[in-house]
Amino acid sequence: MKSKIKKDYIRTARAKGLPERVVYLYHALRNALIPIVTGLGSFLMVFFAGSLLLETIFQLDGIGLLSYKSVLSRDYNVIMGLVFLQSILFLVGNVLSDIAYVIVDPRIDYT
Repeated sequence: MKSKIKKDYIRTARAKGLPERVVYLYHALRNALIPIVTGLGSFLMVFFAGSLLLETIFQLDGIGLLSYKSVLSRDYNVIMGLVFLQSILFLVGNVLSDIAYVIVDPRIDYT
């Protein structure tokens, strides 16, 4: 099987005599996952951005519609609670992203 990946780390892995499966799973996949893992932290915020649209289309009561109605009615306590909840989820997403980044890229060390 002729590969289309022409990077140096792939050629080095093949030169060591590793099977194609190992080359793809442990060398190519790890390097391909780095940009995806980097954006993983903000992925939880996408749920809040799209929740209002989905709740409006499917006529569901949820956190997106609650936040929209509380902004319209100026219910500051609910707004502060929702901002707090979103910021906690954003921080948890960033921590999970950092942990996954260490797993994917062994060169990273946070000690």
